[in-house]
Amino acid sequence: MRIDIITACPELLESPLNHSIVQRAKDKGLAEIYVHNLRDYTLDKHRKVDDYAFGFGAGMVLQVEPIDRAISHLTSQRHYDEIIFTAPDGERFTQRDANVLSLKENIIILCGHYKGVDQRVRDHLITREYTIGDFVLTGGEMPAAIMTDAIVRLLPGALGDETSALSDSFQDGLLEPGVYTRPAEYKGWRVPDILISGNQAKIEEWMYEEALRHTKERRPDLLGEE
Repeated sequence: MRIDIITACPELLESPLNHSIVQRAKDKGLAEIYVHNLRDYTLDKHRKVDDYAFGFGAGMVLQVEPIDRAISHLTSQRHYDEIIFTAPDGERFTQRDANVLSLKENIIILCGHYKGVDQRVRDHLITREYTIGDFVLTGGEMPAAIMTDAIVRLLPGALGDETSALSDSFQDGLLEPGVYTRPAEYKGWRVPDILISGNQAKIEEWMYEEALRHTKERRPDLLGEE
């Protein structure tokens, strides 16, 4: 899988994309991740990629021309399944979206910044728009890193135990139940006896019931119980 990220601030993505599971997936050849500096695609001698908005309103807007040049450069080399824009008014990014995108071959993620991007970019160049929540960040770099992590960890071979991702929260519409490790007792705090019983069928039943209870308490909306 290949992910190309276009950003005006590539430095913001250096750490999230070069450590842990994402880096291991890159090392194994499971994922190729390239960060493109939008300023490399501007014709402005000062490498400027933003300008004031027409009409009223404060804040700078990313220009259409360098974005179009960057996307055109990439799409001239290969087909992309999706060209994604990170925007606070986009569709909420969920585990289901991560699952779907993990099956794609090539995707582009365009990071918003400043006040946003020229609307013509969204109208003519973007295929999907995502937000990670109802709040506004300085730019789309962190959402891009979050989405990349969520997608890459689902690639076969990315995790040490491939079945681990199958039990993650949201994979089956439920939150994951609490997890425990050694020691079985600490300061009088005991691990539930069922988990050290060795009865796999009973353990699975308990985990489902705990996941259901946990979801009802924390996210009843997932069960349609708001």
